[in-house]
Amino acid sequence: MEIGYKLASEAHGPQELVRQAVRAEAAGFDFVEMSDHYHPWLDVQGHSSFTWTVLGAIAARTERVALVTGVTCPTIRYHPAIIAQAAATLALVSDGRFVLGVGSGERLNEHVVGRGFPDTVRERHELLREALEIIRLLWRGGYRSYDGKHLRLSDARVFDLPEELPLIAVAASGPRSARLAAELGDGLFATEDKASIVRDYRDAGGSGPGYAEVPVAWAPDERTAAREVLRTSRWALTGWKVMSELPNPANFDAATATVREEDVLEKFACGPDPERYLAAVQRYVDAGFDRLVLQNAGPDPDGFIDFYQSELAQPLRRLRPSDAAS
Repeated sequence: MEIGYKLASEAHGPQELVRQAVRAEAAGFDFVEMSDHYHPWLDVQGHSSFTWTVLGAIAARTERVALVTGVTCPTIRYHPAIIAQAAATLALVSDGRFVLGVGSGERLNEHVVGRGFPDTVRERHELLREALEIIRLLWRGGYRSYDGKHLRLSDARVFDLPEELPLIAVAASGPRSARLAAELGDGLFATEDKASIVRDYRDAGGSGPGYAEVPVAWAPDERTAAREVLRTSRWALTGWKVMSELPNPANFDAATATVREEDVLEKFACGPDPERYLAAVQRYVDAGFDRLVLQNAGPDPDGFIDFYQSELAQPLRRLRPSDAAS
């Protein structure tokens, strides 16, 4: 099992994200994962820097820690040809430490270029399938063209390709996307502790690692942690169907106005008790995931990193699926 640190690009500026990544490497995290957004979820978060620039800076400042996009949508705001080139370049400058996490995206980020955002999940999956086919095609080298239902490519070539191509982890939330991850990806990416997602992926022939985000919030006391989640990260309680549809931070603010501290405490492992964090991660281990990203929404990133290093690192690595799960 590997443990990752979530770089909250919506909550911190680019220089702070680089600093946190350096600290995460020193603390023993195996990888850092960064979302790829144009907007924050809520205006109060106040940030949303360009992920690919920040990851390049992190690659230059670190030596061991792997870099992961969690996740990039390679269909509307970006053309997949651009992502194929960007991922290949980042793999080179990081000496092979990059993992490309991809998904079908959210209206929040993709509508900004004026091309609209598909209303149906079916069309979003069709777009993602074509994007992955284009990326794979370009990574074979040479000049390539593609004529799909939604996407096209004309005489394009990625000149700088690494000898070992980046692993592609495909985000899934149900059977259809899990099958897509098995067919065109090298790994799975999820945000829920559902064993059915991993099972659907394995049943479809997927054999790669399973990445998942674990919501946590460190602070010296539970209520302080929960209040910070309520202030900046209550959007995470809306569920994927809502998260993928709303177009702007103001909409997420309105949609989450009734979220309470008690709701946060049910979803997030909050406060200073290591047992709460271990129990939260255990649910994902039992579901079959083996690349766990700690998504800290607490007010003190350095306090959380220190807490991880002193209280969590070793116990987390000893976790195994429980008897009930196996």
